[in-house]
Amino acid sequence: MYKLDLHAHTRFFHWNEGEPTRFDPVGASLLGGVARRRDLDGVALTNHDYYRPYDHDSSLATIPGIEVSTTRGHVLVVGPDPPADTEPEELTPEAVVEMAHDRGCAAIMAHPYRNSTVSEGDAELDAVEINGKHPQRQSRVRKLAESLDLPLVGGSDAHYPFEVGRAHTMVDAEEPTPEAVVEAIRDGRVGPRVDDRLSNRVLHEVYQRVHEHKGHV
Repeated sequence: MYKLDLHAHTRFFHWNEGEPTRFDPVGASLLGGVARRRDLDGVALTNHDYYRPYDHDSSLATIPGIEVSTTRGHVLVVGPDPPADTEPEELTPEAVVEMAHDRGCAAIMAHPYRNSTVSEGDAELDAVEINGKHPQRQSRVRKLAESLDLPLVGGSDAHYPFEVGRAHTMVDAEEPTPEAVVEAIRDGRVGPRVDDRLSNRVLHEVYQRVHEHKGHV
C-alpha cells in the first residue's frame, strides 16, 4: 500500500498557465522535499495544460500527469504517457478520456464541485477526486462517485509545497510505478485520505472564501 498525492503543481501562483516556467524545477524539488517529510511515497505532477518531467530524488515516486482544462471543467490525466501540452477549454471531457486511455493513463474528475460540469456529461472517467482545497465537500463527492460507480482518489491540489499531502490516495499496488497506479485506479484499489490537522482546516476556510469571491462554485 502506497500513499500518493495525485494532484500537485510545481508553480506557486496561477500566472502564465498552460506554459512551463524556469521556476518549475524548483517547485518540483520543494514538493518532493515536503512529500518525503510527510511520509508520502509519491506525487503526481499535474500542472495546468502541460507536462514536463523533472529530476527528482529516487526515493520518491513521481507520477507523470497533467490537469486538462476541458470545455466543462478540469480532468486529471495521470500515468506513463500524459500529453505534453493541451489547449485550454478546447477538448471535451470525452475527448480527454479517450486520449488518456490511448496513452495508458487514467482520467480523473478533479474538484467536481468547483467551476465544473464534467459530472453532467458522458465521459467514462476512471475516478472522482476528493480535493484538498474542499474537504468539506467529501459527502457530496462520495455520493457522486457512488452514483457514477467510480472509485475515489485524493489530491492536495497543492500550488505551494506546504500544501502537499493534505489530501492523498492510498494505492494498493506492488510498486508505485505509473503503470501500476493506473491499473489500481481502474480496478478500484484506491481510497482517499484527508489530513484534518488544524493548519489544514484554517487553510480550507481561506480557500473557500477565495473561491467564493471568484465565483467558483
